[in-house]
Amino acid sequence: MEKQGAFNVRKFFAYPMVTMVLLGLPQHIFGAEADGQERTLISSGSKWEELAAYSRAVVDGDWIFLSGTVGFNPEDNTIPQDFDQQMDNIFSNVSIALANADAEFADIVRVRCFIVDTEYVVPMSAKLRQYLQDIRPANTTVVTQLAAEGALIELEVTALRRKKQ
Repeated sequence: MEKQGAFNVRKFFAYPMVTMVLLGLPQHIFGAEADGQERTLISSGSKWEELAAYSRAVVDGDWIFLSGTVGFNPEDNTIPQDFDQQMDNIFSNVSIALANADAEFADIVRVRCFIVDTEYVVPMSAKLRQYLQDIRPANTTVVTQLAAEGALIELEVTALRRKKQ
């Protein structure tokens, strides 16, 4: 039972746009307007994409959102035990997905890294430097359990296609 005149947080946040106006927040941070460009779904043909109804990448305008990528070898769908080999496979798979979206590593603006143990922070960082060099995208690293058996790391990438000169 609700007290008369009591502030109800659930009701306040039930209408996000109204809440944003009342709080003085810019409305564009809640949702972007479509720019008239088509959304393109990119698939790698993985059975997991079909099972979980997701795409390897989604291209929306010049934005490219890559799903989490583990270090599987695309030739035999195995995940090597070696951390560095997993990272090399991840960057190979990310490169293929970006190329399918007419993009490249230089277009990466954010990387989210999910690792199974803090012992992998230093080797992960070395591989990020090897592949991304001076691109220096925003990065978040989380230590967590991963869904893919044997995976030690998973990367999620966001890119913004640059105008080609």
